[in-house]
Amino acid sequence: MGAVPKPSVPSIPPGLRGRTAELHAIRAAAMRGPSEQATRAQQAKGKLTARERIELLLDEKSFCEIEPLRRHRAQGFGLENRRPYTDGVITGWGTVYGRTVFVYAHDFRIFGGSLGEAHAAKIHKIMDMAMQAGAPLVSLNDGAGARIHEGVSALAGYGGIFQRNAKASGVIPQISVMLGPCAGGAAYSPALTDFVFMVRDTSQMFITGPDVIQSVTGEAVSHEDLGGAAVHSEVSGVSHFVYDDEETCLDEVRYLLSMLPSNNLELPPSVPASDPTQRRSECLLDLVPAEANRAYDMTGVIAEIVDDGDYFEIQERWARNIICALARIGGEVVGVVASQPAVHAGVLDMRASEKAARFVQLCDAFNIPLVTLVDVPGFLPGVDQEHGGIIRHGAKLLYAYCNATVPRVSVVIRKAYGGAYIVMDSESVGADLALAWPTNEIAVMGAEGAANVIFRREIASADDPESVRARLAKEYKSEIMNPYHAAERGLVHDVIDPAETREVLAKSLAMLRNKHNELPRRKHGNPPT
Repeated sequence: MGAVPKPSVPSIPPGLRGRTAELHAIRAAAMRGPSEQATRAQQAKGKLTARERIELLLDEKSFCEIEPLRRHRAQGFGLENRRPYTDGVITGWGTVYGRTVFVYAHDFRIFGGSLGEAHAAKIHKIMDMAMQAGAPLVSLNDGAGARIHEGVSALAGYGGIFQRNAKASGVIPQISVMLGPCAGGAAYSPALTDFVFMVRDTSQMFITGPDVIQSVTGEAVSHEDLGGAAVHSEVSGVSHFVYDDEETCLDEVRYLLSMLPSNNLELPPSVPASDPTQRRSECLLDLVPAEANRAYDMTGVIAEIVDDGDYFEIQERWARNIICALARIGGEVVGVVASQPAVHAGVLDMRASEKAARFVQLCDAFNIPLVTLVDVPGFLPGVDQEHGGIIRHGAKLLYAYCNATVPRVSVVIRKAYGGAYIVMDSESVGADLALAWPTNEIAVMGAEGAANVIFRREIASADDPESVRARLAKEYKSEIMNPYHAAERGLVHDVIDPAETREVLAKSLAMLRNKHNELPRRKHGNPPT
């Protein structure tokens, strides 16, 4: 944490060789960091150093550092005597699977990774370079927030980061990896990026810490219980991925980058597919029950449809009644949005709507086709949902689908009732192809509910209301909810054999690969918030 003095090289020969030797000595000091004691303290917490993290993230020997010799110029509080190289952040670029990626990593050993004027200027520069090069940006966060000693200059530095996060949104992929504390205004930058990774027992994010909360509200809470990985992956939804250690976390960041384009003008990288697209999935006929009220795990359906059963689920532990995942079909990246009947019957609620809306917007921004698997009984009823703004939250998902111009294919697996059917990428909101299995039930509501509304007087006046209700519900289901009702009206483009779903999706997506659809010219839309 102390100063890193300029190395003394008393025996430097004159001329260029001497100057070069001096340069190597200074670079070596910058690479070593502040002290062995600071490095041991970092390791004692079970944490890697910033440079070790960069080595794990990038391809071997591909990292090119910029401004390693940058030092702050602040005065007061003894800062003028503590001017370490890098100023607590390492910036540069390298490659991941051969493609350019920009990175900055806080070095907690120097000023606790806190952000000052020089520190911020380095981050601003690497963010600008990423935008100009059209390449992803990964931030490895492990810092104590604004450098209090520098006052408003530190706060202005965060403002510059936030502005660049917003400008880069939807232009280049932005990934935040939380590998330590992230408090106060610093937490807003990860929230503005596309993905947030966290590590259990290491990462914490919060706006106000436990001490402030206790002094203001009297509530006592630990750092982990306030803003740890479990909280943000299961309660708040801030984190998209959580892992047990830094090595696994950074390896998964590499995997995610392999499925994303470098920028919004490119298509996601494709790979040769060893899994035949013509492969039939006979097991789907046994996996999904025909009875609409019986639960099953939609992840089994996804695994059968995508290449090699491999998919990368996003926000797996939050809003589990809907699944959002990246996968490949025929070697091409797709975004999968799927109801999850195993959790709350796959109903749409506020959290599920928000989760799916954000994912649809991400896929649309980065040219990732969307596959939607529908088995939804409707929106969750309840006073808490209505008062919490289910109208607003449901409209977010509706807006995201209506606004998406990427190829969109939906498949109704079983039930699709009411407004939730419309919202889940129905033909009427712009799905390029709306398909269905022969188990589909598309209607305003379930048969029994519909019978109660349509035939309420007849049921009320019957000698045996229950048997009359059952008979009328059966008649309604046979006439309105039969598997071919929507297809006869052109609202479902085809009813397909479930075992052929993978093949049909692969052919459909190949046909749509060069889809071109422009939105009306405008500054930007005004989506519900």
